[in-house]
Amino acid sequence: MAEQTLKEKTAKGFFWGGLNGGIQQLLNLFFGIFLARLLSPGDYGMIGMLGIFMGIATVLQDSGFGTALISRKEIKHEDYNSVFWFSLSVGCICYVVLFFCAPLIASFYDKPELTNLSRVLFLWLLISSTSIAHSAFLTKKLMVRERTKIEVSALFVSGMVGIILAYNSFAYWGIALQTVTHAFVGSVLRWYYVKWRPTFSFDLKPLKEMFSFGVKIMFTSIFGQINANIFSVLLGRFYKEDQVGYYTQGNKWMMMGYNFIWGMVGNVSLPVLSEVSSDVERQRQVFRKMLRFVSFISFPGMLGLAFVAKELIVISVSDKWLPCVPVMQLMCVWGAVMPISNLYTHVLLSHGKSNIFLYNTVILGIVQLVLAVSLLFLGVYYMVLAFVVVNVVWLFVWHYFVAKQIQIRLIDVFKDVLPFLLLFIGALAVCGVLIQFLSIDNIYQLFILKILIVSALYIAMLYFSGAVIFKEALSFFRGRLIDRK
Repeated sequence: MAEQTLKEKTAKGFFWGGLNGGIQQLLNLFFGIFLARLLSPGDYGMIGMLGIFMGIATVLQDSGFGTALISRKEIKHEDYNSVFWFSLSVGCICYVVLFFCAPLIASFYDKPELTNLSRVLFLWLLISSTSIAHSAFLTKKLMVRERTKIEVSALFVSGMVGIILAYNSFAYWGIALQTVTHAFVGSVLRWYYVKWRPTFSFDLKPLKEMFSFGVKIMFTSIFGQINANIFSVLLGRFYKEDQVGYYTQGNKWMMMGYNFIWGMVGNVSLPVLSEVSSDVERQRQVFRKMLRFVSFISFPGMLGLAFVAKELIVISVSDKWLPCVPVMQLMCVWGAVMPISNLYTHVLLSHGKSNIFLYNTVILGIVQLVLAVSLLFLGVYYMVLAFVVVNVVWLFVWHYFVAKQIQIRLIDVFKDVLPFLLLFIGALAVCGVLIQFLSIDNIYQLFILKILIVSALYIAMLYFSGAVIFKEALSFFRGRLIDRK
């Protein structure tokens, strides 16, 4: 594939990924505000307690084969077909097991209501298992536009269902049925946009070929889900459900910002890095460009979200959610560097190094689990603080292994990343001084001014510093506007 063609596909992927993420997060914001005002922290906590079971079952029904499909150079019908029937079978088995384990889950948390709630919520697994192969097809073919239509449609329909049910006092049932609806609409639309269809011939050979790679991805993802949900489990077991709700809400707002940013890159990075994996020099250049791009948008996006967290929470979902602000701010720090961590792992996966991905994630997970349990008596804030520090430090571990694959120096990474971090920290510092000087009491004015001042300062710094990625982004969007005219 020609260089220009690859650049065009990557740029279009970023554009549609950004559009997808932007629309999704606007809808998430809209529906999230309504639901958070209608529901209590305890309602969110009830769903949050089940997150770890949903996460692990989701990983099992995919078992890493979705990622394995995307990473393969050439894919045949038999490859997609074997993954489809495997995912569907495991999805059915997981649902049956979780259905009968529901009373045990309720007993663990001492919440009898969780029995019926979990049995309904886990229908999401059964439904989503029907379109895992289709989702891999969309990603492999860089069909980002179609993914945008699917995900936005599923989010809109399910969001409306959630609001209607919450408004009619269905409490946490509204969130559960919203989740199931999202899976149903998404799966139906994936079948609509992907013309590939499964056949009843089942061949184990493709699964055997992908097993070594896929099983490592599976175990890695399981530990990832444990890491992501460990706070909800510990807080649900040893604290009240409202503490789980505050953590869930703070993490949810961080994830909205992160999903927008990573949505621009995530569906493109692995296919593109895999495509150039045979040329180390070229892959290093592609990786560094992606690194600069995510730094360019991630630091202002996530650190800016932390900067306005208090005003955003009070304005959008009321001051009853103020306890979630410190957690949200800490998680935003991790959200700012998470895309960098993901790019590192995509380089490793593009070279088939799922074993390194697995070992690192397992060790990281064990460290985080030990710290979380050790700090349990101090509360969620210190648990999350330790989580963030460990994950930021672990970037150096990821770099060590990636450097072996593409011979990239740490100093080069610093050159790509630090300018954007320092520029935005400078913008935050200047804005903080100005805000203190102005002494604004109105929370709405304070919120708007913070955004306007920081944005203007950051853009001005980028412009006068001659940031290449900033100029390229402007050129691309000018080109899109001209094309539309």
